[in-house]
Amino acid sequence: MSRWGQAGLLNRRHALCGGLASLGVCALPAVAAQDQTDEKSDESGSTRLSFETPQVQNWRIGLVLKTPVTCTDVFATFPVPMNWPEQKVTVTGRTIDPQVTAWDTRELGGGVKQVMLKMARVPAGSTVEMTFNIAIERSRIVGPTQTDDLVIPAKVGRDLRFFLSSSPYIDSSNARIKAAWRELAAEEVPNAWARVEQIYDFVRDKVKYVEGSLKNASQALREGRGDCEEMTSLFVALCRNAKIPARMVWIPEHCYPEFYLEDASGKGHWFPCQAAGTRQFGRMDEYRPVLQKGDRFKVPEKRTTTRYVSEFFKCDKKGKSNPDPNFIRELIDV
Repeated sequence: MSRWGQAGLLNRRHALCGGLASLGVCALPAVAAQDQTDEKSDESGSTRLSFETPQVQNWRIGLVLKTPVTCTDVFATFPVPMNWPEQKVTVTGRTIDPQVTAWDTRELGGGVKQVMLKMARVPAGSTVEMTFNIAIERSRIVGPTQTDDLVIPAKVGRDLRFFLSSSPYIDSSNARIKAAWRELAAEEVPNAWARVEQIYDFVRDKVKYVEGSLKNASQALREGRGDCEEMTSLFVALCRNAKIPARMVWIPEHCYPEFYLEDASGKGHWFPCQAAGTRQFGRMDEYRPVLQKGDRFKVPEKRTTTRYVSEFFKCDKKGKSNPDPNFIRELIDV
């Protein structure tokens, strides 16, 4: 089981009780977000990739709160899938308890969508549910037929610079990683696509897949072992040293990287690859839904930058016992 893949486990880590004053949360309009969970992503599709043989999975995502004590000023967030070129998200149903007094959605860093909810008062002994039934149509990503004209972007805007700097556990500026990049850069390659594939092969050759505790990309390189997170992190770190924007893609129980190159007209494209597992470079035979894309998020409720946006719960409680917020993310049959 992945360290981050189970919403119920993440809930135990992030369930906190206290005042809401430090959150700076304004009142949320309860009707404003009626169907925002299936808005289109701002990221445009890529003409270099094709998306084939789509499959639909139905998921139930949200929060079920059971509390033996009265809770006031409840504030919670949970991430929900969003649209990507390879993925279409449609809300097919919802359960929203009347005790949910307000809710809305927000996007963080262009790669995560969250639902935010507030409850003014939840009496002791209550069970409150806010969940969405979501149909997620995911397609296989078929790689490009032409790659020799692709180039590393000579100039990047603010959004792409976001994917060129260090992130939590992606220590791109580490001396060991920089030395590895210098070694790779000394080898001649015919084009940018070949350069990225060189980095890809280096990671798969130098790091053996071994599950374990989360560690920095540089530590995985030094030890020669790591799981999908470390292998993806190392690939991303080396790409960023090569001035190639790269990011993590999170799916249930797994993650993989994407890298960004431009064609001769200056149009940019994000290409996936499988750092850990079956060799897939520039394509992706995957039907599990994309949960998030990115690895450096500033969540308003947290002081530190995070690589993956997990669930959050906070309240004022009236008693010694603790509320039990159970965050749900489960595949369902219809």
